[in-house]
Amino acid sequence: MSKTIFQKIIDREIPAKIEHEDDRCIVLHDIQPQAPVHLLIIPKQLIPRVGEATTTDEAVLGHLLVIAGVVAKKLGLPRGFRLVINHGPDACESVPHLHIHLLAKRQLSWPPG
Repeated sequence: MSKTIFQKIIDREIPAKIEHEDDRCIVLHDIQPQAPVHLLIIPKQLIPRVGEATTTDEAVLGHLLVIAGVVAKKLGLPRGFRLVINHGPDACESVPHLHIHLLAKRQLSWPPG
């Protein structure tokens, strides 16, 4: 199985604008932003999609949400932000490596999609 683009970024085979990194995840600026702030919060451990996560992934999944809050505070997003996880083609999943989109700094509509 070939590496996903996110694995290549984690391995520094492809450059990216990194906002945060620790031993469990990396946070990048999206190259096709859908809002003035559009980050991708990606676990370093390959989990293809959220629906394939198992109970052994609970700690890393929780870590991703905590890091979303940490990064939002760092970037000064007091008016709020949205977190989005896509799963499968109908949800416009484009990379088979779980990631969370953090969108902010514009009014987001509801319902999404």
